[in-house]
Amino acid sequence: MKQYLSLHNHASSSETSPRFFPSLLRVCVCVCVCVCLGPNYAMSNGGGGAGASISTHLLDLLEEPIPGVGTYDDFHTIDWVREKCKDRERHRKVTHHLISESLAGVIDIAADWLNDLKEGVCLSAMWFNHEQCCWDSNETTFAERDKCPQWKTWAELILGQAEGPGSYIMNYFMFTFWALSFAFLAVSLVKVFAPYACGSGIPEIKTILSGFIIRGYLGKWTLMIKTITLVLAVASGLSLGKEGPLVHVACCCGNIFSYLFPKYSKNEAKKREVLSAASAAGVSVAFGAPIGGVLFSLEEVSYYFPLKTLWRSFFAALVAAFVLRSINPFGNSRLVLFYVEYHTPWYLFELFPFILLGVFGGLWGAFFIRANIAWCRRRKSTRFGKYPVLEVITVAAITAIVAFPNPYTRQNTSELIKELFTDCGPLESSQLCQYRSQMNGSQAYPAGSDAAAAPGVYSAMWQLSLALVFKIIMTIFTFGLKVPSGLFIPSMAIGAIAGRIVGIAVEQLAYYHHDWFLFREWCEVGADCITPGLYAMVGAAACLGGVTRMTVSLVVIVFELTGGLEYIVPLMAAVMTSKWVGDAFGREGIYEAHIRLNGSPSLDAKEEFPHPTLAREVMRPRGNDPPLAVLTQDDMTLAELQSIISQTSCNGFPVIVSKESQRLVGFALRRDITIAIENARRKQEGIMLNSRVYFTQHAPTLPADSPRPLKLRSILDMSPFTVTDHTPMEIVVDIFRKLGLRQCLVTHNGRLLGIITKKDILRHMAQMANQDPESIMFN
Repeated sequence: MKQYLSLHNHASSSETSPRFFPSLLRVCVCVCVCVCLGPNYAMSNGGGGAGASISTHLLDLLEEPIPGVGTYDDFHTIDWVREKCKDRERHRKVTHHLISESLAGVIDIAADWLNDLKEGVCLSAMWFNHEQCCWDSNETTFAERDKCPQWKTWAELILGQAEGPGSYIMNYFMFTFWALSFAFLAVSLVKVFAPYACGSGIPEIKTILSGFIIRGYLGKWTLMIKTITLVLAVASGLSLGKEGPLVHVACCCGNIFSYLFPKYSKNEAKKREVLSAASAAGVSVAFGAPIGGVLFSLEEVSYYFPLKTLWRSFFAALVAAFVLRSINPFGNSRLVLFYVEYHTPWYLFELFPFILLGVFGGLWGAFFIRANIAWCRRRKSTRFGKYPVLEVITVAAITAIVAFPNPYTRQNTSELIKELFTDCGPLESSQLCQYRSQMNGSQAYPAGSDAAAAPGVYSAMWQLSLALVFKIIMTIFTFGLKVPSGLFIPSMAIGAIAGRIVGIAVEQLAYYHHDWFLFREWCEVGADCITPGLYAMVGAAACLGGVTRMTVSLVVIVFELTGGLEYIVPLMAAVMTSKWVGDAFGREGIYEAHIRLNGSPSLDAKEEFPHPTLAREVMRPRGNDPPLAVLTQDDMTLAELQSIISQTSCNGFPVIVSKESQRLVGFALRRDITIAIENARRKQEGIMLNSRVYFTQHAPTLPADSPRPLKLRSILDMSPFTVTDHTPMEIVVDIFRKLGLRQCLVTHNGRLLGIITKKDILRHMAQMANQDPESIMFN
């Protein structure tokens, strides 16, 4: 949490920068919000004075809402039950508004252009990337379709020659120079303007959706800087993706737009419904997978997901996908990122290699989570973490220097995945498709016939093996840098490389040993029965599932991403296998691990609590602890109340009838009490330190010369959630998860015994897991 505090100090200072909110309305990522507008009413529990003479002199806080009451401090958890009650008491007049624009297409186009800028420039149109530059050229050949007179490498521009050692060194230098420039600019912008713009954002989004407050994390400066630096980070060639950060970008837009409508801006629980829909829209524009985006929000991100949020999220994802399709950022008139067409079905015997890929994905996921968390923990505990710019520059330099000699690490990761997914055919000139059968001089085999691999395929497999090792190592050190960094595309790339290697191996095995019992029934001599691209697709899903532990949403995202609905069974088998293998080494996915590393008070709904403890064993106070700080309903002075507030750090106080009876009346939040006192002193004279404070409906009987009393009944929660001291903790944990409580009170026969907060539960769960409960780094 110290990390959050330090980042917050930077972020809050950045938020004071000049306003540019109107410009954001023109460029925000697709978020569809169905809003309800109407008058707002503050919560009230009734009230009134004991008589006319007294009521005329009382400051009755029920007459008008107190500004600030019902809000939350930074790094605090919202009260879901209270927020739902506020929404029910609000009169409703429904009006539907649609706000949908997209940054995703702009990010895609800009990232592709900057990525190609590292290798050369288009003379006919500077804003064209390599592929667009050669679209209209009539001088390209089939074997060298990526070469055209309009596109010039840096060696051609500077040295005037395209071949030779000198040109290779110049291109190598310019590639590294641009990579370091993009990385330096990205980390500098993040450090100076918006420290919250770093990382994936999904762990923090999950924490916010669970009810935690992180001010500035979804602000306008974070949105602007993350959008710019995401393009730069992707173009720098670091082993990261833009899909995860797009969820953060979409949630920033959802948060900003929610302030236009009182229904959402004044209710934290309703605002989180908007953010759930925004996260679905973010995945929709990231992958072109609207249904997968909804399932991703439901399965992986959202903490509270009512049924009405489901169809709102679906509509948001639909509009997001429509806007992305209108922009056509991929230039292929398709919504999906990696559209594939396989001409052969899969066969039953292939389930064995598919399951092996699932095992590899689970092992990779478990290894990556442990290695990355260990490195991130070391970064926090050493001096190296104090120099984020130096760390980013170092990783970017190593990445660029090692990546350039290998064509599979030099190219854009999305393009690499697309090439690995693609099935070989007459129009493919990739080295992966150089089989011995030739057709019209092209290195491809005719459709419907199998062929032996040429030396080019074996060379490509060696290069892919080196690329696999390189991607595995660099992804561990890249995820968690102080630049926007997603994990979807690097994980898919690792799985796609492994899958393509396995696919080619099985294909050649079937070609040379077609009489084996495994292939005899399905693979006839000369028949094409193995599709290596399918293995790449299955491997990509398995590795991503091993890292994130997603299941249903991942399968849907992948078949929407590729259009391969026929291959859903192999995807399901590989994803489930990767989850089972990964869970054998630890049930946490990468996002849950980072939430725990950051010390955020988030209860994972997927985690079970099998321990037979009771509420009295977890509540505070226990043993030698000091007594619980409580307020009495009508016999405290303002000075006594302020003394309790100043001497404790509690977020709220139980209100009881008296110290003798300990009968529970309600619960009052610390922030609400402080705001109510300040408001009373500002609006009415006569409030003194010896003024009586009461939470009852009627004022207590006071001497005639007493100062004016202060009534605080309006801020009192008359129905705090309570459990008895014999309630099993398994039930208490379930209540906290499903109701989103921030605290509950423990009673015995109506007498107050103690309190259980979400932090107490997390400390107890850590203790039950043989971890140090004090290692939980809360604010």
